[in-house]
Amino acid sequence: MDRRLFVRTASAAAMGLSGWPGSAAAQSLAGQQIRLMVPFPAGGPTDIVARPLGHLLGEALKATVVIDNRGGAGGAIGAHAVARSAPDGTTLLMGTVGTHAINTAFYKKLPYDAVRDFTPIGLVAKAPVAIVVQAAQPMKAVADLVEAAKRAPGKLSYGSAGYGTPGHLTGEMLCQAAGIKLQHVPYKGSAPALTDLLGGRTQLMFDPLQSVLSHVQSGSLRAIALSSRDRVPILPAVATITESGYPEFETTAWWGLFAPAKLPDAVAATLAAAIEEIVRSESFRSRLEPLGAVPTVLSRGAFAAFQAGELAKWGKAVRDSGATME
Repeated sequence: MDRRLFVRTASAAAMGLSGWPGSAAAQSLAGQQIRLMVPFPAGGPTDIVARPLGHLLGEALKATVVIDNRGGAGGAIGAHAVARSAPDGTTLLMGTVGTHAINTAFYKKLPYDAVRDFTPIGLVAKAPVAIVVQAAQPMKAVADLVEAAKRAPGKLSYGSAGYGTPGHLTGEMLCQAAGIKLQHVPYKGSAPALTDLLGGRTQLMFDPLQSVLSHVQSGSLRAIALSSRDRVPILPAVATITESGYPEFETTAWWGLFAPAKLPDAVAATLAAAIEEIVRSESFRSRLEPLGAVPTVLSRGAFAAFQAGELAKWGKAVRDSGATME
């Protein structure tokens, strides 16, 4: 690669970022195989965000980005694998609100520290949690769900991507807010939970919008509410839980890129510049927004501060729900 051309390209990507290290760190990643760990099975919301990100990151760094799906334990298995990896920029994690906010409070014996064991690179996207049912179900709103649950306490089952995920805790928080009891059925990721919902083995599912949106649009599932503060443009007719009589109810799933702790600052800055450029790009936005996810940019420092706030927020939610896992 022509060095002058690379420097100009890297500088453009880093526009607005301080401490841009020049081309050396990016050149060290060029031609490398980079493993992007997705700590949930293929087809779920994290995978949906990670695949276009990985493709564009590979192009930006002139590297090969390989997606490694490793689900289980609410994302803890994949996150732990990255935490133990060499801090050289060739192993990255598609971290989530679960792996880097919820799990710290939810798991009594988490095998990694969500702050100490990672280098935050940048926020990538956010999405509301959707409550969905089979289209044949009579429930069309949160009020219908609450009424049905009160008629048969503990009989309605809802699937989620696993214990401690945004879907699980959103369900627990709604139960607490509405004074109802639902049976939680955890899965190792969104895809198997969705399969059982479509097959009628569960009655509800709580999960980030992008994993269920195509089925809502096709008519096989109905979204009865979203957990975001405001309605989303892709489903303007679907009310929020707040609108449905539960003021201040808001949960948001998010995804961000992390590397192992002690990543050299030059490599971290290179990755952060590339991620910011990708997340701002029309190419990335056009792939995510139709799926219900919103690309969201935060600098490295702002992302670390955001994570600190999320740890406090979701820690309280976990304690209030009483949900824990060994």
